[in-house]
Amino acid sequence: MAKNSPEATFRLGSVSATVFVQETGSGDDKRSFRTVNLQRSYRDGDQTKYSGSFTAADLPAAIRTMQLAQQHVERQDVLAAE
Repeated sequence: MAKNSPEATFRLGSVSATVFVQETGSGDDKRSFRTVNLQRSYRDGDQTKYSGSFTAADLPAAIRTMQLAQQHVERQDVLAAE
């Protein structure tokens, strides 16, 4: 997997949660962990822009996409432990 490439993205409407795999350490001490980026897209004229701020109407989608990302991360942790 290329560095900084998302492992998974969960999208509901304009809200998305993206999972990234990060690595730390080196040699035998090398380990990986996952981070999640939550954002909302919106249009500004012809441009698509992104924000980390959410309106009350965005919150259900933000919560659900984070739940999906959490399930994904937990599933990957279980697979890694096997």
